[in-house]
Amino acid sequence: MLPSLWEAVAGTREVEWGVRRADGKLEFTPEMARCWAWKDELPARRLAVVGKHFGRWAAIAAPRVVPALYSLTGRAGRPDDFRAAELAALQSDIAEAVLEAGPSTPAELRALVSAEKKHVDAAVVALQRAFVLTNAHLVQQKAGWGAIAVELVARHWPPGALPAADEAERTLARCILASSGEVSAADLGGALGWRVKRSRAVLDELAGRGEARARLDNGVTLYSLSDS
Repeated sequence: MLPSLWEAVAGTREVEWGVRRADGKLEFTPEMARCWAWKDELPARRLAVVGKHFGRWAAIAAPRVVPALYSLTGRAGRPDDFRAAELAALQSDIAEAVLEAGPSTPAELRALVSAEKKHVDAAVVALQRAFVLTNAHLVQQKAGWGAIAVELVARHWPPGALPAADEAERTLARCILASSGEVSAADLGGALGWRVKRSRAVLDELAGRGEARARLDNGVTLYSLSDS
């Protein structure tokens, strides 16, 4: 229910990613070529936060929400603050490797921590979900597709002053309401990776503060931003 980069580029949710050339080979449509490039260029140019930060899917977030997202980690906002988080051993090793080496591709991480691809890939996803690592830029390879280098969130996107956790939750909920129009608690939870109970509590608080309005639709409460 959130807008996607593809939708912003193509103007539709219908995905047409390839066309067949005269020689029979497939190539990206102009819209997909642009979308494919921008997903890597946006974080490299520090125009958007990109990574699997809310689940096992790639999300794009505005830089202005970084302080709110970081606040909810409970960490201090320093590049080395992951040391205070509850990380698995390999996750901690990878974070330490990036802290020391800087932005690193999956192949570089495998060499740095001496671990198998599937284990490193899974650990990187977990670290992105924990808002420790984020996509930094594309590194061209000698053959095949380029590889994404990941960097510590707090170094690529210094969060500065962090809001209180309750205000951070309200900020993120307002962003979802502003971009999606009308959502249920389940919609908000799906967008941010929250449990429905938590989402409903935040939305009800916004409604109680007059910042959102709620209505019932076939037994489901839907929320939207207040006009005021």
